[in-house]
Amino acid sequence: MKRPIFILMMLALTMIQALAGHVLIDGALEQSSIYPGTVHTFQVYVPDQYDGKRPAALYVGLDGVLCHAPEVMDSLIAAGKMPVTIGVFLQPGVVKASDGSVLRYNRCYEFDSTTGLFAAFLENEVLPAVEQMTTSKGKPIRLSRRPWDRMIFGLSSGGIAAFNAAWHRPDLFGKVFTGVGTFVAMRGGNDLQALVRKTEPLPLRVFIQDGSNDAWNPLFGHWYEGNQMLASALQCAGYDVQCDWSDGGHNVTRSTQIFPQVMEWLWRDWPAQPTVGITQNDFLQALLVEGDNGWAKISGGVSKEPVKRIIYPDLTTVAWIQDENENCVWQFILQDSQLSYGEPFYWLHNDDPSQSLEVRTITFDGNGNLWVATRMGVQICDQNGRVRAILRIPQGCSPVNEIIIGNGVVTLSTTDATWQRRFNVTAPTPGVRPPSQGQG
Repeated sequence: MKRPIFILMMLALTMIQALAGHVLIDGALEQSSIYPGTVHTFQVYVPDQYDGKRPAALYVGLDGVLCHAPEVMDSLIAAGKMPVTIGVFLQPGVVKASDGSVLRYNRCYEFDSTTGLFAAFLENEVLPAVEQMTTSKGKPIRLSRRPWDRMIFGLSSGGIAAFNAAWHRPDLFGKVFTGVGTFVAMRGGNDLQALVRKTEPLPLRVFIQDGSNDAWNPLFGHWYEGNQMLASALQCAGYDVQCDWSDGGHNVTRSTQIFPQVMEWLWRDWPAQPTVGITQNDFLQALLVEGDNGWAKISGGVSKEPVKRIIYPDLTTVAWIQDENENCVWQFILQDSQLSYGEPFYWLHNDDPSQSLEVRTITFDGNGNLWVATRMGVQICDQNGRVRAILRIPQGCSPVNEIIIGNGVVTLSTTDATWQRRFNVTAPTPGVRPPSQGQG
């Protein structure tokens, strides 16, 4: 009788493991400015091969040690199938009373939120704390800054947290393993698949695991369906993605079984830098220029008032930001120099309903598409008011005050810098009606 592949894999890794080892160092964060009042405990995995002289790759595991990760990493590092890696096994935060009782479990807020807050927590609080530590032999912990040297794994709510951290900050993490992730209607996880389809692809490698007997909840939805929708979106958007579908339930069993193979797949060509795929979003694909290197800073900032109202190229309608806190831009019909029939026509995405989308400034391109600068990036709406593409703005870029559409180039002006990037786009011609896109 043939043994399952994963059993053979584990036997082989166990044999190699005899040649390898590690230490685990306990740590805690008790003064978080991002999640006030919380206490986070963690363990740091240091393999025997780590010498403290050069930065190591990084593995972040959420909810602590899962899937026998330290032992699997021992074996893969010894076999040369992944680089020397520092592991950080992080528990979600809790807020405790003076007697030690728990006043608040922070896991759902930290892990299920679709904002960039958790990524900022890892970057600004967790990883700096880890790099202040030393091993019992006095070796300093040094982490590589290259995103393709970093991976993050999580299960259930940790699964969406892992994906979301890399999605918001591809400069922090280039590899993701998500098991039975909660891509459902808890805190907006069900909307991620739509954002993935509309946003230009990122240099991420993603492995998704789930089973047909995963949770189904009448309030939140179906976990298996949510994972399949995200996988479909990633494939459509051109990502390097692999999936494992089984009849498993909402547990760690299947992720544990396939963990060695997943790790090999994620690290398979290290230290090569991953490439960005080609999106199947026809609107976005037509806009992007092959070989483009992204936004380039061309000069200093310009102090200008954001454009809140702009006339359509053929002078028939007006787009108007009436309130930057609204997730929409209004459209009015322009007749005899009068505005009429106003509607919240251009609908915009917001990945964090707890804060304003900061709808800053607008302009039209030569095809009659509305470009809208928001906190999330530049959202491009078609003539019928639907967001068809989302362009990320440079990391750390100040709010955009002006978008200038030229022939083949787009310029973003902020108070700090002016950025430029090549696109397949044309400038609007006043008085000329763009070709109709129909009613859609």
